[in-house]
Amino acid sequence: MLLAVDTSTQWVGIALYDSDRVVAELAWQTRFHHTVELAPAVQDLMQRSGIKPAELKALAVALGPGSFTSLRIGMALVKGMALALKIPVVGIPTLDVVAAAQPLQELPMAAILQAGRGRLAVGWYHAEKRGWKLQGEAALMNIEDLSRAIEKPTLVCGEITEAERQTLGKRRKTVLMTSPAHSTRRPGFLAELAWKRWQNGHADDPALLAPIYLRVADPIPE
Repeated sequence: MLLAVDTSTQWVGIALYDSDRVVAELAWQTRFHHTVELAPAVQDLMQRSGIKPAELKALAVALGPGSFTSLRIGMALVKGMALALKIPVVGIPTLDVVAAAQPLQELPMAAILQAGRGRLAVGWYHAEKRGWKLQGEAALMNIEDLSRAIEKPTLVCGEITEAERQTLGKRRKTVLMTSPAHSTRRPGFLAELAWKRWQNGHADDPALLAPIYLRVADPIPE
């Protein structure tokens, strides 16, 4: 059994995953109350699922990008549990979780997270046989820069406000935006990605796990 925790932004998610199924999943929007909401939510989800801490064999955590403080809260919880239970941790970039929810297409894709102060964390992906693959490095940009960067038909998914959707819709006919439901970051996908990585023998040192930090964007990859 694997427990996954994502506190990258105000959208928080936790999930329990076992082999070939999502056992339980919970996601909600918080008002920067991560500290008081996260641990009770994990405890409640495990109790509702009839899972005891001793049954957990691995943990997963979203690495960001995202809010510095919220990411630290999720990582602190996961690191503490890993040390107490003596089980491995798998860190997954949050934009990979956003991308994993989208069906594979031949179009390039921009996966987006809110990064605060009017900035977006953007990762550019293309489809491979095993799933979406990040091209280059994710970077920070505002909605106007993102709009100008999309010069060919591109799928856009992730945390996008209504105003940002309107900006993209007006400026670029080549922008194909996913629906709000398809853009929701589900912790079940984080758990699934981490489970596969763990089953392939990969895990991270909890002491070395740190949030992903971004720099200002370079031009979009070709």
